[in-house]
Amino acid sequence: MIMMEFRKESGRIFAMDETGKLLAEVTFPEREGVAVINHTFVDDSLRGQGIAGQLLRAVADNLRQDGRKAKAICSYAIHWFETHPEERDLLG
Repeated sequence: MIMMEFRKESGRIFAMDETGKLLAEVTFPEREGVAVINHTFVDDSLRGQGIAGQLLRAVADNLRQDGRKAKAICSYAIHWFETHPEERDLLG
């Protein structure tokens, strides 16, 4: 499994290559005080290497650190929370 270094912006965690090409991203804009996880993307060249899981782990850690709740509407995020019951307390 490749470990990626992610960058964080408000409502977004992502990674780019040295040319600026987007390699991986999860977006979670805040709506009514809840982070809505609405999009997960991993470049085809990195699929199957655990990158999407790393993204969701980064979001969960970020939310927990900030004391925030989330709503998962992206299909991958829904699946991730189903397979990580220890993180379901973040859903609100």
